[in-house]
Amino acid sequence: MELGVNLGYFGMGVDGDNVAVAKEADRLGYAVAWAAEAYGSDVPTVLAWIGAQTEQIGLGAAVMQIPGRSPAMTAMTAATLDTLSGGRFRLGLGVSGPQVSEGWHGVPFGKPLGRTREYVDIVRMAMRRDTVAYEGGHYTLPLPDGPGKPLKLTIRPPRPDIPIYLAAVGPKNLELAGEIADGWHAIFFSPEHSGDLVESVRVGRRRAGKGTTANPLEGFDIAPSVPVVISEDVEAAADAIRPYAALYVGGMGSREQNFYNRLAVRMGFEKEAAQIQDLYLAKAHRDAAAAVPFEFIDSTALIGPPERIKERLQRYADAGVGTLSVAPFAGGLDDRLHVVRTMAELMGETGAA
Repeated sequence: MELGVNLGYFGMGVDGDNVAVAKEADRLGYAVAWAAEAYGSDVPTVLAWIGAQTEQIGLGAAVMQIPGRSPAMTAMTAATLDTLSGGRFRLGLGVSGPQVSEGWHGVPFGKPLGRTREYVDIVRMAMRRDTVAYEGGHYTLPLPDGPGKPLKLTIRPPRPDIPIYLAAVGPKNLELAGEIADGWHAIFFSPEHSGDLVESVRVGRRRAGKGTTANPLEGFDIAPSVPVVISEDVEAAADAIRPYAALYVGGMGSREQNFYNRLAVRMGFEKEAAQIQDLYLAKAHRDAAAAVPFEFIDSTALIGPPERIKERLQRYADAGVGTLSVAPFAGGLDDRLHVVRTMAELMGETGAA
């Protein structure tokens, strides 16, 4: 199991701190630094900035929004970043949610599985430098009865098989990740509740004939983003994560389509998930945060003193995690650097690495 670091969004704080965290993770031998996008900072610009100031660490998109770019544009961006960084880029993709897809990008959200499959097909085709001609239910290249013609990527990226990760929550999307992707970028990943989720990935891998008969997950990277708070006060550590959990479980999407709320329900927190959503949508955000159960946070994050976190690291490796991506939930830069350094020490001590 390797370590990654999740830098989150840029433009919402002191961005020099994010750069410092990435540089320290690079020095410590972390495998990858991930950046996110929603409807603020974009991933490629951030990763280019980080890549220019680091030497070895991988540069991960967690994730680039499928409705925000054509598949050809994503292939161009991936090829450019991989070329500039000397083969360090990891392409994470996700369909986002209906509110962002339709409200921000103006792209219908319907049939996300089919769109994702075709999107990845075209990206891979372009990255291989094939002449791109595609007839699908969602994408047709070139457009029929017009002046367009099949084209081929003009640059030669270091790797035609750039790693592709999918952000997935539901069972069918997890099957798709196993079938067509190289990794799964997970959120609210609980080792104790991961059995059915990982099995869905296995189903997709078997369907595609990937991995081995004994281990369909061979060659596939499960890469959860895991909030980390180091504190002697475990309850206070949980409190630091509650607003984040409430935002996703309660307010990320509509009442009818909130994938994270459904995930909490599948984990056994049906009553609590409904209460969090009711409070959050009523704009009682503090109350929604207070309603997040300690058990939910403790099962999806690493909180408490170092020795407590150390004891819980092995459960991620046992659940099949390949890259544990640390999301430091700490106040200032010194605290975040302390998290990054401590996690590197703990991984070395446990032998989970």
